[in-house]
Amino acid sequence: MGKVMLEVKNLKTKYVTRFHEDVFAVDGVSLKIEEGRSLGIAGESGCGKSTLALSLMGYYFAPLHYLSGDIIVDGVNIAGMKPDEVRRKVLGQEIAYIPQAAMNALNPTMKINDFVNDVMYAHGSKMKKSEIREMAEARFNELGLPPEVLDKHAVELSGGMKQRTVIAISTILSPKVLIADEPSSALDVSSQKLVIRMMRQLMQKGYIKSMIFITHELPLLYNVTDDIAVMYAGQFVEQGTANEMVFDPVHPYAKGLMGSILVPEAGTREVKLTAIPGTPPNLKHPPEGCRFADRCPYAVPTCRSLAPEMKTFSGNREYRCLFSVKKLREVYSDGTGRRSGEKPAGIDELIADQ
Repeated sequence: MGKVMLEVKNLKTKYVTRFHEDVFAVDGVSLKIEEGRSLGIAGESGCGKSTLALSLMGYYFAPLHYLSGDIIVDGVNIAGMKPDEVRRKVLGQEIAYIPQAAMNALNPTMKINDFVNDVMYAHGSKMKKSEIREMAEARFNELGLPPEVLDKHAVELSGGMKQRTVIAISTILSPKVLIADEPSSALDVSSQKLVIRMMRQLMQKGYIKSMIFITHELPLLYNVTDDIAVMYAGQFVEQGTANEMVFDPVHPYAKGLMGSILVPEAGTREVKLTAIPGTPPNLKHPPEGCRFADRCPYAVPTCRSLAPEMKTFSGNREYRCLFSVKKLREVYSDGTGRRSGEKPAGIDELIADQ
């Protein structure tokens, strides 16, 4: 077991609307990432992925508010730190964040080298500008970016080049954890490939110690990350290795999500895509029971009144469901696709054992 770079325990955060309504976007998330490993987070739009990414940095500003839980980075809990302390000591150095639409984060009036200088001096660097320039050229070159990029403005770069430049700047201080929120979205396939290659290089060369990769593209997660967590309505519903999650999902939502993706592998031409009916619940008023119950084809009345907890099985795998893994696999194997509310055989004994 490697050194733990990031450990999150029962993290809860919320948004407060202008009408003073609470939206519980992250509700009891726990995760652990070891040095040298990467975690992919998948889920529908609105499930809380980007809010989780923001929350993990420990830096909160309205309308996002911290409620409870621990965020432990390399042994230090940053959840209780003051915002100015987090900004000075944590962001960029301990945790780096690449937001969605990162290509639009570069001021068009500044040269790329100016951004590098700003990052270094904002974190107390005593290096001379010439030394920073030399270091930046070496880093950019190692990551496949020509050093001449440092003398250009953002408008002179292509979309893929801008994205890779943002990643290089964000990781210039070699953070322990990199959080990348849809870093390959809005890029063509060839640019996506370059971005992914660059992020792998960051791990291989030790410039980052661990990574969280958020995307809608599940096949991409399989090729990029070691582990995958599926998120639904502010909670994780299943976690496992990338191989387990893609080829053997257990939770009904995870299984539905994986079944809705086109897979180009041989022998899959006749496989029919599945669809998940309905929409996610309103997180202003989360359901009392399982949050997926109204969309789950296997739900029973108890699912709507009893909220399941995360349970461990088969080593380090986890899932959130009242059904046992054995019962879920039995339900899947019969191929009947029960309607919501229909009672699978043996469910009474199953729930009685919870």
